[in-house]
Amino acid sequence: MIEASRVVDIPEFRNRIGVFRDRREAGEILGKLVKSLAGQDPLVLAVPAGGVPVAVEVAMALDCALDVAVVSKITPPDNTEVGYGAVAFDGSVKLNRDIIPRLGLGEDQVKEGMEATRRKVARRMVLFRGERPMPGMAGRTVILVDDGLASGYTMLTALEAVRNAAAGAAVVAVPTGHQEAVGKMTRAGALVCCANLRAGWRFAVADAYREWYDVSEEEACVLLEKFAAGRVEKGG
Repeated sequence: MIEASRVVDIPEFRNRIGVFRDRREAGEILGKLVKSLAGQDPLVLAVPAGGVPVAVEVAMALDCALDVAVVSKITPPDNTEVGYGAVAFDGSVKLNRDIIPRLGLGEDQVKEGMEATRRKVARRMVLFRGERPMPGMAGRTVILVDDGLASGYTMLTALEAVRNAAAGAAVVAVPTGHQEAVGKMTRAGALVCCANLRAGWRFAVADAYREWYDVSEEEACVLLEKFAAGRVEKGG
């Protein structure tokens, strides 16, 4: 169930596929949409790697600071597409206890998966942020950006980490999302900006894009460096 008062979407985009050319166009559209939810001096946090191209456009539209919220889903060793939880940059862990039995995982395997994911998050923190401390979030509007919401567990974990940092308001901004995942965000108290809201039993984030590929860590790093140096051009 979605709390409609906590969601901003584009009605003509509902339940459509192929509405965005690529992540950059999606970010431009999302940037215009999220302005109504952004407070003064907001902080945009990209969920890498796929969320970075989107977040760059959102941060430029809002003329605000951009950083990353490193969070990674926990997956079985033989299937990296299926997640049963996630680990965030502050060590927050959220497990989907409903799906773990269906994956046939024991407690030892779950613990191994959590530890492997913690190591991945730690490595990515150094890769994307070096030794810099996370920016201050206390009392600030924080906008979490990814390229889409499928199950929503990764974003819920990022949301928990932001709340742990005493953010004043939390906004989840995604170009596309399944209505059940969006509902999870609103029930967790977030405002949600989702341009392309979709329902149905079949959902893939990639279906919202006409051009889709997996963003590499290297590409994400270059984009973040260009943004920091003021070398990202609008509309190109």
